[in-house]
Amino acid sequence: MAGAPLTWTADSHVWQLECDHDYVIAKPPHHVPPPPAPADAAAWADSQGAVHGRTTNLRITVQGQGPAAVVLTALHVRIAERTAPATRPSIAYSMYEGCGAALIPRYFSVDLDAHRPLARSVPGNDPSRPAAAIDFPYRVSLREPEVLFLSARTAACTCDWYLELDWSSQGRTGSVRVDDHGRPFRTTTIKGLPHYWYRHPGGWVPMAAVHEDPEAGD
Repeated sequence: MAGAPLTWTADSHVWQLECDHDYVIAKPPHHVPPPPAPADAAAWADSQGAVHGRTTNLRITVQGQGPAAVVLTALHVRIAERTAPATRPSIAYSMYEGCGAALIPRYFSVDLDAHRPLARSVPGNDPSRPAAAIDFPYRVSLREPEVLFLSARTAACTCDWYLELDWSSQGRTGSVRVDDHGRPFRTTTIKGLPHYWYRHPGGWVPMAAVHEDPEAGD
């Protein structure tokens, strides 16, 4: 059977507005290097054994392999495993250092704590590029790619998860698995963990408490 008539890439190290993200690392602050540039986030996280804290922002780029249209019909969230949240000595490290700020992504939100997590279409949250909530189907081809931006959150577990993207083209249908280079994506809550952010000078300093708004520690 012929393969899927599309290609995809996935980047899970996407920071909100390119400046705000949490990683959970089982190392004390003096053993953790300063936050990287956003473009170097994947290599930095891999070198520290970091896990996405609280939220994984996933950017998926989908493109057809030829001139024929491929219709993307659905996106399914699959939980591979739920385990207990990270505990000490793990620490949550914020990448927040002050935010600044083509294809318009399609935005989705996922509650990983739900019994049956769903990818729900939501409006874009970038004020410089407003985007209405538009659900499936989408159409892609070699010349017309789509960017799907998915924000997966947990407040209660360490969740291993992946996606299945359904497609249809020229009388054929199928599904492709979207994951982290053959492994599930992993997201863990930061609830109850020490929370640090990086200040120049002085290095990693504790926030007063774990808040949804990273600026609360400023």
